[in-house]
Amino acid sequence: MIELADVEAAEPRVAETARETPLEYSYTFSEQTGADVFLKLENFQRTGSFKIRGATNRIALLDDDQREAGVVTASAGNHAQGVALAATRAGVDAKIVMPEHAPISKVNATESYGAEVVLYGIDYDAAAAHAHEIERNEGRTYVHAFDDPAVMAGQGTIGLEIVRQCPDVETVVVPIGGGGLIAGIATVIKEKTDARVIGVQAEGASSAAESLEKGEIVERDSVDTIADGIATRRIGDQTFEVIKRRVDEVVTVSDNEIANALTALLERSKTLVEGAGAVALAPVLENRFDYEDDETIVPAICGGNIDLNVLTTVIMRGLVERGRYLRIRTVLKDRPGALLDLAGLLVDHRTNIYAIEHDRTSKDIAMSAAEVELDLETRGHDHVHELLDALEAEGYEVEVLV
Repeated sequence: MIELADVEAAEPRVAETARETPLEYSYTFSEQTGADVFLKLENFQRTGSFKIRGATNRIALLDDDQREAGVVTASAGNHAQGVALAATRAGVDAKIVMPEHAPISKVNATESYGAEVVLYGIDYDAAAAHAHEIERNEGRTYVHAFDDPAVMAGQGTIGLEIVRQCPDVETVVVPIGGGGLIAGIATVIKEKTDARVIGVQAEGASSAAESLEKGEIVERDSVDTIADGIATRRIGDQTFEVIKRRVDEVVTVSDNEIANALTALLERSKTLVEGAGAVALAPVLENRFDYEDDETIVPAICGGNIDLNVLTTVIMRGLVERGRYLRIRTVLKDRPGALLDLAGLLVDHRTNIYAIEHDRTSKDIAMSAAEVELDLETRGHDHVHELLDALEAEGYEVEVLV
């Protein structure tokens, strides 16, 4: 069980590599929720996430023999980059095992920080098993992504910054993957303030929530979430003990809700985050836990390392979730002017057409008809309902595709 003194001792070591990140008041999300929302922007951290803190603290505590043998770890991406940079700065050789389908941007970044990358397994847990084989075969020190007191203490330095930057904080919202981040932050917040600590997980990787409900650690058979940075099948043994004692509540959010939060951060706060980085804001926007008007809430925006291909998909999902994008299918009579009539109706309802696919050959329609799929820019859920009602009133049979 780590204590406040461990985090305070870690802070000067962490400062050798990591930077203090900003905490900014969000007028948009405060107005939207009724709370006073301050974003702890750890996506502005070196290597793009909080992971550099724990990695730096752990590597700083290696003895001479361990430094000579080098380190090994497993990571979906952010911890990999943190260990790579911290090890390179300390003159320690690092080997990083990443899942085979890790985002290419994170693989390239890890290599650019000086580590050797090994791609292995379908997810973090498979990569971790292989990294432990390397640990045994090569005598390297394993730098755990979360279940290590030194790593937890390093991550907890975020809590020290939150307390200094926002002394009146009442609730801190923290993502949970393996639990190292929330264990460190909760240790500080519970010792230095009267604030609540709320943990949040993706529904498709909710080991902590399930473990708390059952009173023992639950390992999922698989994980499935756009928040790849917190996609772990199992909470850590040591982090679970800290969470049980120091975290007030753990909630879950769906991928659609994560995408919505990510899109909102990008559009309204001009802040690019990854799925795991948006997770802390999602339950605030979705009222997933109770809070009072004007309550001071600090979501920990933990990372910004998102692959551009993934970003495209997540933004589209976020636009759908917010009623800003609609794809429909309908059938027109195959005669001149039919498509023009449909387009005119869309224009009358202030709907922009992104794309049209017109097909006369489908076997599912009459030979005198044409099937049309349209990608549409809409203005929100009310506008979507208005548009669908108008189409129905004009006799169009519409199938909503997304």
